[in-house]
Amino acid sequence: MDTHELVQRIRRPSVDNTTLDALALTVEQLCCEYASRDAAELIGESRRWLSQITQLLDERLTLSQHHDVLDAAGWLTLLVGCLEHDTGQGRQAEATRTGALRLGEDARNPSLVGWAHELRSWFAITGGRYPEVIHAAQAGQDAAPGRSVSVQLLAQEAKAWARTGNQRNVVKALEKGRTLLDSLPYPERPDNHFVVDPDKFDFYAMDCYRLIGDDDLAEMHAREIIRKTTAHDGTDLSPMRKAEAEITLGVIAARQGELDKAMSYGKQALTIGRRSQPSLLMVGSELDRALQDRFPNTSSAMDFHHALITATRQSA
Repeated sequence: MDTHELVQRIRRPSVDNTTLDALALTVEQLCCEYASRDAAELIGESRRWLSQITQLLDERLTLSQHHDVLDAAGWLTLLVGCLEHDTGQGRQAEATRTGALRLGEDARNPSLVGWAHELRSWFAITGGRYPEVIHAAQAGQDAAPGRSVSVQLLAQEAKAWARTGNQRNVVKALEKGRTLLDSLPYPERPDNHFVVDPDKFDFYAMDCYRLIGDDDLAEMHAREIIRKTTAHDGTDLSPMRKAEAEITLGVIAARQGELDKAMSYGKQALTIGRRSQPSLLMVGSELDRALQDRFPNTSSAMDFHHALITATRQSA
């Protein structure tokens, strides 16, 4: 065989591009199922696909195909890290996140790298490590400037500033995030967990407004979120997002001295089957404190406290 034929054989992949296109679509669909599917079930399926991807990497691939396979592995690894965090597996989630960061760097994908930093900021905020949130958010923005993930990184930064009482920086980060979001095209799959759309950004803004005490704006966003996450038949399209909106309304009701209404919203939020235990504990604790401050030593306030701990026991 001559040199030209030998080179062609070496360059010829053993996996066709149709297979890789199907893999990319499958990975995207799994990322879209994050908000509503059972976490343990989704972790299991994602890990099975990661095992298949590992086998693909042993095949003869072109440089472009190798990049695509690493890319798919990176997104799936990020998804598994999110789900591990949701189910209270903090140490495993951080190890998985670090692996996703390395895959993003190997694939030279700025968005993947940015989302790996976003996971770090999310893990830190639910752990109360607010300086780390801001550091991770800024590192992610440096890695993926002008991309969708930077909008979410700015939202995480705003949430951290809100929890440290820096209202000026809250407003600044939210305005910067909204400006960037408005400059980006509307996503084809807004239900993808690793995509930021206007509804998701409003969800983060609601959190900030509740924390800085702007109850009118917080309530407006909360009611709009509940409306948009409830299907015509009453099905919850995004249970976790809806639950945090209900807790927001509960906090506002508690501040206004409406115990029954606050308890109703709080109990409803804790009934969701698909939950992020650390996030629910973090936000639920705000309602817990509001109830304890406004209605100290009441049986209702204690009932919610115990219900919150039970619902988020592994994280607590």
